[in-house]
Formats: sequence, C-alpha cells, structure tokens
Amino acid sequence: MATSESMHGMWSSRLMFILAAAGSAVGLGNIWRFPYVAGENGGGAFVLIYLACIFLIGIPIMSSEILLGRIGRQSPINTMRSVAASSGANPGWQLIGWMGALAGFMILSFYSVIAGWVLSYVFQMGAGTFVGADAEAAGAHFGEFTGSVWSVTAWHTVFMIMTIMITARGVGRGLEVAVKYLMPALFVLLALLVVYAAFTSGHFMEGVQFLFSFNFDKLTGNSVLLAMGQAFFTLSLGMGAIMAYGAYMPKDSSVIGTATMIALMDTAVALMSGLVIFPLVFANGLPSAAGPGLMFVTLPIAFGQMAGGQLFGCVFFILVSFAAITSAISLVEPAVAWVVEKLNTSRAAGAWLIGGVAWLVGLGSAFSTNIWSDVHFIGEMTFFDTMDYVSNNIILPLGGIFIAVFAAWILDGRIRDEEMARDGGLYGVWRVVTRFVAPVAVAIVFIMTFL
Repeated sequence: MATSESMHGMWSSRLMFILAAAGSAVGLGNIWRFPYVAGENGGGAFVLIYLACIFLIGIPIMSSEILLGRIGRQSPINTMRSVAASSGANPGWQLIGWMGALAGFMILSFYSVIAGWVLSYVFQMGAGTFVGADAEAAGAHFGEFTGSVWSVTAWHTVFMIMTIMITARGVGRGLEVAVKYLMPALFVLLALLVVYAAFTSGHFMEGVQFLFSFNFDKLTGNSVLLAMGQAFFTLSLGMGAIMAYGAYMPKDSSVIGTATMIALMDTAVALMSGLVIFPLVFANGLPSAAGPGLMFVTLPIAFGQMAGGQLFGCVFFILVSFAAITSAISLVEPAVAWVVEKLNTSRAAGAWLIGGVAWLVGLGSAFSTNIWSDVHFIGEMTFFDTMDYVSNNIILPLGGIFIAVFAAWILDGRIRDEEMARDGGLYGVWRVVTRFVAPVAVAIVFIMTFL
C-alpha cells in the first residue's frame, strides 16, 4: 500500500535519514544523563546491560516505527489510520499517532526552555563569565538566570524561532540541510573536546575508569531498570518523530540495519560525552551530579578553572546546542506534517502555527523556575515537572508498547514481509523480539515508575 514518496518530501539518501534520526535521538539527555547513570551503576557493566537493552528494546521498536512510517508516507496520525485500514484493524489504532504527536509537542514545549538556557551559556562562556568562578558563584549565577522571567523567556523564544524556521523550509531545504551540517559538526566538536579533555585535564584515565570499569557490585535491579528506560527514551521512541522521519525514508533501505546504525551513533555520542565531562569534573574535584547542576553549574566551574577553558567551554555549549536543535525539529515534525495534511496549508504556516502554540505552552515551563515556582499541578510538581512526567513516564511508554504490538501482531503480514525483505534473517529475529520481549520490557519500566 506504500506510495513511493511522501507529499512532504524525501531524504536524498539513506545516510541523510540516518543523520536525521540520529539527530532526533541525540539530545541533552545523552550529554549529561547517560554518562552519569553509567558511572554510578557499574560503569562498563551498566554499559553492557544498556547495549543489551538497546538491541532488545530500542532497535526493535525503532525498526517498528520506521517500518510503519515508510508504509504510510504521511504524518504519524494519518499513517496509523491508513495502515490500520489496510490491515483490517480497528481504526482506534490511530491513537498511536495522536499519542506520539501529543508527546512530541509537550516535550518540545519544555525542551525549548532548557535549550534556551544552553544558547545563553554559549555567549556567557564566550564572554568569560565563569573564568575563575567557584561553586557558589556559578550556582548563584544559574539561580539568577533561571529566576529571571525575561531572560528565560527571551532565550526560549530565540530557540523556538530557530526550530520553526528550519522546519518551515521542509524536508529537503530545511530538515536535511540542518542535519547534513549540524550532525557532522557535532561529531567533530565532540571529538575535539575528547582530545582536549585527554591532554589538558590530567584526569582522563580517571574518567575512563568511571565510565568503563566493570563494577558488578554496583549493579542492582534498579540499574537494570535504568538501563531499560534509558535504552527506550534515548532513541526518541514513541513520540512520532522516528515514524515521521521514516515516512521520508527511501524504499530501498534496510529497516533494521538503519535502526542499528542510529542506535550505535546515539550510544557513541553518550559515551564520548562522558569522556569529555568527567575528566574535567574530576580534575577540579567537583561532584559528578546529574541534571541541570552538572550542565549549568559543575561544568562551567571546570571550564572556568582550566587553561583555554573559556574557548572550549563555549565550544561545548555550541555542541549541546546542535544536539538540542536536531532533536527539536524532530519533535515538532509530526504535528506540523499533520496540520499540513489536515488543513491543506503551506509548510511554513503549519510550522509557525504548531511552533507558536508550543512556545505559548512552554511559557508555563519558563515560569516554573521563577514566578510559578510555587504553583503545583500534580502533587508537588511544577508545570515543567508535570509536562515532563506525563509525556516521558506515561505517554511515551504506552506508545512504545502499542507500536510494537501493532507492527508485530496486527500489521498485515504481506505488507510487513515486503517492507522487511531487505533485512534477511534479521527479520525473523525482529519478529520474535518485537512480539515477546520489547513490549514486556517497556511495560515493566512503565509499571515500575509508579511503584
């Protein structure tokens, strides 16, 4: 039932699709969260479990999303509607598309706020704000910045405009041009920073040991759950982005082989980021704390204390900005594609409409660190925390489970066999894992988040 091309355009090659999907997967979480979690949960032992989870959860579900997107050649919402109809399935399966578009929209709204912080720090690093700064000064500066309504809102606005302008230009002139230059630049900058950390920090091997030493005594049941959750969330699964990008994928490409390449690139960025971050952290005797504290307080201190740190700190935040923008354009794409199809409007109009609404909703997250810091929505959660919790802990896991079940059990076998013919023996493995392993593993992570 698949058409040869999407009305929104096509990636010019398999490589462009891989770069785009990798750009979607590589984001802020790769750069600060994965290295920390790995180091605190057994280093190399955790990495091994994580890689197993990538192959048992990440790649099967990503392959499923690519498969469905390439069959439907439309926005995730319309793809699921048409694919369900062609398989004689209940039309309610289009809920998968709605869930993905909603999750992507929600994540974009608060992701843009954090990415705005990153953009601001590019200029603050370059201006030498953190040269010689201690923990108290860096922490106070971060608190002052996030406590300013106007500063946070302004940078949130700048980042969202950048995202909209790239998306408005379409697949060929916008999305592909962005990833064609930003993703190679990201890898070059990351490699440069690894070399910098290796030759200037004096603690490079300590960072290597933190990440890769096999400390099995640190592994717990929670470590396995963390690895499973990280494998799912790091690849942008369940949010419609990979399905939307799959709609623009050339028909002659291997689905599983392509998904594997994307997963390996995503993992490489996470590990290389650890090799940049932790030697610098250890060199300055700083805590390896996770979250915003590591990105916006600990690392600025480290760069501020080192020779050449002002320049390389600026380069680091440029790198993180590249990762953020390639993820953001994939988050907005499912909703924009649907608006273009539904309203028969121009690409630019769809991008500005969805981006504008996401910007407006994002103000709630921008205010969560200042004027709305005492406003709670679910329990003690701020607006920011609520959007994060609902999208990442509820919508995405459910979407991942439904995608795996539909692709492996409900989708017309003849259509699936035709699309997966280029994957050879891996197709049989994919069917078994996607039917019996991946949805169960994601369900376990989903249930454990509420216990």
